[in-house]
Amino acid sequence: MGPIAARDYGIRQMTVQRLVEEGTQVRKGDFVAELDKSELYDKTQTEKDQLDAQVAEYDNAKIDTALTLSGERDKLINLDYSIEEKKLQLEQSQYEPPATIKKYENELEKLKRDKDRAIENYDLKIKQAKAKMIEETADLKRRRDRYNRMVALLSDFTIRAPQDGMVIYAKGGFGGDRIVEGSTVSPWNPQVAELPDLSSMISTTYINEVDIRKVKNGQVVELGLDAFPEKQLSGKVIRVARVGQQNPNSDAKVFEVVVRLNERDRDLRPSMTTSNVIVTKQLENVVYVPLECLHVFNDSINYVIKKGGIPQEVHVGLTNSNDAEIKEGIAAGDVLYLSIPSNIEDKEPNLLASMDGKRMEKYELNEVDETEEKCEMPDGSPMPEQLIQRFRDRGSRGGQRGGSRGGASTSGQPKD
Repeated sequence: MGPIAARDYGIRQMTVQRLVEEGTQVRKGDFVAELDKSELYDKTQTEKDQLDAQVAEYDNAKIDTALTLSGERDKLINLDYSIEEKKLQLEQSQYEPPATIKKYENELEKLKRDKDRAIENYDLKIKQAKAKMIEETADLKRRRDRYNRMVALLSDFTIRAPQDGMVIYAKGGFGGDRIVEGSTVSPWNPQVAELPDLSSMISTTYINEVDIRKVKNGQVVELGLDAFPEKQLSGKVIRVARVGQQNPNSDAKVFEVVVRLNERDRDLRPSMTTSNVIVTKQLENVVYVPLECLHVFNDSINYVIKKGGIPQEVHVGLTNSNDAEIKEGIAAGDVLYLSIPSNIEDKEPNLLASMDGKRMEKYELNEVDETEEKCEMPDGSPMPEQLIQRFRDRGSRGGQRGGSRGGASTSGQPKD
């Protein structure tokens, strides 16, 4: 960042004179960029002249107050002399006519009153002098502080890295061009470069609303790099959005999921595209088939076609976007058709007795930890069980192609 405080001194644009090459690895305190200081130099020199004038004004104020108070003190001393002389004159006039004596007494009284007023004036002059010097001192301090800040600001035009990272040129305000040597930056947005910390990367991905109920913080994620298909990384979910957003490529709603990578890879760079497989559940020692092998008869019977063209009903368990668990109906090693042969399209499948009364059930989805969150109404009261079940039923629609092992797989971009 360039100096934000530059706008306080009337600087509207700053030109980038030097800038390290993009992609340079820097450490904290290393040089990154140099901004043109010439305008601030001129303003600093003007401020220095005004500071010198303020210092001279301060010195003159000190001299003026000193002279004024000195004159007031001399006036008091002269009044003391005049009072002493009048007292002597009054003592020597005891044989003078009464009118003369009265005159001397009045003159002495007048001198005493003049001294009292002079003392009051002297006190006022002192207060006035103090107030004036406080004002001059404050003006001088403000001017000196402003000058010192401007001098200190000059060093901020040399931009150094606040942390370790790789230099990535920033873009100008409102989607402008990248900042390079010769570009101008505004003190209202003085960003010159970014320093992403490549030792800690995250990948942002988006999960369809049908699958988001299966995603939780802490789940394991398998990541791949489109630029380096041979590399396989791992991570874990650290944040799941609470509010969805419109997918620009379809009518579906998606939720943002943030994944933190466990490994550090020298080839990984910000804004690379990654594939993200979120493991929502793992099944061991189960029979599973590709989803293409599953067919539906009379909208209620799930079946497969064994080798030889034999339709066989199956009990479907958990599914993901590619495969489905088969709990009953086939065994490991059976050979199945991916599509229905033309000669058995209307043939009824062999039914399982264990599925009687269960054929209208949806495919099973991943279990949801119902203790993770409390279901409450807007007023804070517990949500009725019927309403909770209704939301669960809505969430399970379309579950035939939901995720179990892999959950949702989509693309994301790693960030610092």
